[in-house]
Amino acid sequence: MTPWLLAILFATGLVAGFVDSIAGGGGLITMPVLMSLGLPPQLALGTNKLQATFGSTSAMWHYHRAGLIDFRACRLGIVVTFIAAMLGTMLVNRLPPDLLRQSIPWLLLAITLYLLFQPKLGEADLHPRMTVNSFHVVFGLILGFYDGFFGPGTGTFWAMAYMLGLGFNMTRATAHTKVMNCTSNVASLLVFGLAGQAHLGAGICMGVGQLLGARLGTGVVIRQGTKFIRPVFILVVLAITGRLLWRNLTGR
Repeated sequence: MTPWLLAILFATGLVAGFVDSIAGGGGLITMPVLMSLGLPPQLALGTNKLQATFGSTSAMWHYHRAGLIDFRACRLGIVVTFIAAMLGTMLVNRLPPDLLRQSIPWLLLAITLYLLFQPKLGEADLHPRMTVNSFHVVFGLILGFYDGFFGPGTGTFWAMAYMLGLGFNMTRATAHTKVMNCTSNVASLLVFGLAGQAHLGAGICMGVGQLLGARLGTGVVIRQGTKFIRPVFILVVLAITGRLLWRNLTGR
């Protein structure tokens, strides 16, 4: 790879890592860049999981150091999410994703509208609506499989699930989302890696940028909290929604 291409990949990873550590949606930035390199879809997906693993691991570590993650409560969710993500990745070539591709943008749009009309959501911890174990089994199966099979908006769905299901404030929800994102990224990467569907050079170069971007993003979240996350979260959801709707309408 030429130096200028490495610089572009690093910068892409840096920006994606920063955005993803705050509100998710980093794949919206990285996948078009990887596809523009001429990588086949499966190789692009595997490479994306490789570089995303760097960012989600970095974000998870820094949120943990800030005392925002309870790993003991997440143990069951990690196991369920890992298995579900592996199954989703194994099936990604065998089942048509058209239904997901058509329906997910409207679900994301509904989330955005809900956030806009519920301005207090995520400001403080609320009483949970589910037990921790039942929450992680249900959403680990659904969102773990979804991330392995399709992926866009997974971080958004996890954050909303934590706020609505377990009553987390937006900062805690964002932190715990990174645990589940990291889990599904590693599971998918394992499947893609065993199939030889990951470009090491591009993935590692972007991954280094992801490490730094995630570090910067988590630092901002830890310092600024919900007031900063909320507008970024809504903007990222709208961007993902717009991108997916454009793909549905144009077939690109």
